[in-house]
Amino acid sequence: MAGGKLASNYSAWKKLQTLYDSTHKSLNLRELFDSDPKRFEKYHRIWTPSSDSSKQNTSILLDFSKNLINEQIFETLLELAREVDIPSATEDLFTGKHINTSEDRAVLHIALRNFSAQSDPKWAISEPGVDEVHPVLEHIHHFSDAVRSGEWKGYTGKSIKSIVNIGIGGSDLGPVMVTEALKAYSKRDLNAHFVSNIDGTHLAETLLKCDPETTLFIVASKTFTTQETITNAESARAWFLSHAHDRSHIARHFVALSTNTKAVTEFGIAKENMFQFWDWVGGRYSLWSAIGLSIALVIGYENFESLLNGAHAMDKHFRTAPLEQNLPVILALVGIWYNDFYGSQTHALLPYDQYLNKFADYFQQGDMESNGKFVTKDGHRVDYQTGPIIWGAAGTNGQHSFYQLVHQGTKLIPADFLAPATSLNPIESSKHHRILLSNFFAQPEALAFGKTEDEVRKEVGANATEALVKSKVFEGNRPSNSIMFPVVTPHLLGALIAMYEHKIFVQGTIWGINSFGEALPPIISYKYSHAFKILDQMGVELGKVLAKNILKQLGSPGDVKGHDSSSISPFIEHSVMLPHSSHRRATATAPSSANALAGSPPSRRSPFHSDYNSKPRFKRVGSYQIRIVDNKELYKDLASEAICSIDRPKLENGEKVDINFTEFRPVTSYTWIDKKEPVILVPGK
Repeated sequence: MAGGKLASNYSAWKKLQTLYDSTHKSLNLRELFDSDPKRFEKYHRIWTPSSDSSKQNTSILLDFSKNLINEQIFETLLELAREVDIPSATEDLFTGKHINTSEDRAVLHIALRNFSAQSDPKWAISEPGVDEVHPVLEHIHHFSDAVRSGEWKGYTGKSIKSIVNIGIGGSDLGPVMVTEALKAYSKRDLNAHFVSNIDGTHLAETLLKCDPETTLFIVASKTFTTQETITNAESARAWFLSHAHDRSHIARHFVALSTNTKAVTEFGIAKENMFQFWDWVGGRYSLWSAIGLSIALVIGYENFESLLNGAHAMDKHFRTAPLEQNLPVILALVGIWYNDFYGSQTHALLPYDQYLNKFADYFQQGDMESNGKFVTKDGHRVDYQTGPIIWGAAGTNGQHSFYQLVHQGTKLIPADFLAPATSLNPIESSKHHRILLSNFFAQPEALAFGKTEDEVRKEVGANATEALVKSKVFEGNRPSNSIMFPVVTPHLLGALIAMYEHKIFVQGTIWGINSFGEALPPIISYKYSHAFKILDQMGVELGKVLAKNILKQLGSPGDVKGHDSSSISPFIEHSVMLPHSSHRRATATAPSSANALAGSPPSRRSPFHSDYNSKPRFKRVGSYQIRIVDNKELYKDLASEAICSIDRPKLENGEKVDINFTEFRPVTSYTWIDKKEPVILVPGK
């Protein structure tokens, strides 16, 4: 199993540093192409899947000839991959070794799309849960078919017309990207929405487009404790119940992607509507799992399975192809050349296809969360750069925003240009696509070869000022990869995503870091703290812990302590959203989603602005009185949710008691009924 050796200790790494020192000032892409007419032939690869997938019209051309490499540099990069023993590390991945060392887990997103295990023993994986993958896929198949066909009905007998995926991170970014990329294959009368942000605006604006009678909510949270997801889900449930008025109807309109059966059923979701996945599925690699339910609903299960098959085809290539022919390995090595020797801080993903406009967003998480580490597996602090900053936008939009800096700025920004040879929308005999492709081919060429001062002088004439001439010079020598494929299909997209996943794995292996680790001090869920713990990325953990502490202090400025002078107090003093001790009674009514500062336009109201929902539904941290109008063991519900403490175990109807709220969170089980009192609750309908 690959260890955590510092990359800088490999002999090939030291050789690369020597090569960089001796060549980086002299390597020139114009000269490299002029001196070698066969440069493209040497530095391009074409991948086509095996014959059993040939009907999918899938192939990928990788042109890496416009990189600042020569034969010696490329061979030394391959030497580095051999010294690290990438083939052995790859086998560890595919055979279920526990390469996630911080959590002692296998990393088996590849098992979610493994269609060879039954026919080829080489692909069999002995890890608990792997044998449950195909039953879950069948569950997804039957459920998605039922919803898409109209067989699945809402509580009033109407078919589902809208789905709302509630998740964050990998539970959101993957489905968002894939459903956008494969929109051409979607069921156009089934509207897909995605809610991730804890900002209530995201949910409120989404629900304005939904009808509770025809909306299906997908709550995507492995532990069913993720704060943003569960808060949004509870508020969505409150909105739904304000119309349905019966908790039993939740089962027809909410499903869960989770492993926490108890929490899911307590929420009101039927156990049979819970889709399972496993702890060896990392969030940023989870779109192949039950997290992809929204994808299957949008594009149909057959297309979803084709997506998985495409990824598996790339898995086969990555596992079996020689290093010098291996697309993910080549991309990884070229990336390391710039990241660690040229000192590039970023890498741009530039798809020339509007359907792929979320591709860079998706791999921001995939790459930066995986390789944003500075400690190796064996605990050493690295003395080199690890993961790059990933960013980008769809062409040609980027050409009108940031390409100027890429061409003439002072930063070296390696880029991947991606484009399909054929458009799915051949408007005016593909006129639009021809223009698009002309830009796709022109930009890497301009970056590589630029425009010399002599060329500029010929262009502007003898009367041009020196300043004008100098400003029009493009130095070129800006590296890029060009990646082309026939057309965007589910199979192709699966292969493309898997190619970048494996690139990330190779780079992390060379750097000696744990690309899959999420080992942290545990953070306790705000609701199910008695039973479950949340693991998240180390770098995010500190902020979450601070946020949790700050959340408890938001009651009034006097509660705030232990922070720097700019952190919280000034904002609380000027905030209209947070109740101060001097005006708690005045702010008992919670503002609707958008009108706190400016007011809602009269022609458009928040979905939380009905008579039911306009009653205050958000508890403030602090001490209050509560009058129980109909107890129904309300005190048990409150105590079990760990949101307050009550000074006596039994309450009588109409009785007032003191209550102390220790959390600031939405309440979906109860309704406030009397605005004359600070806080008065009855059980919700």
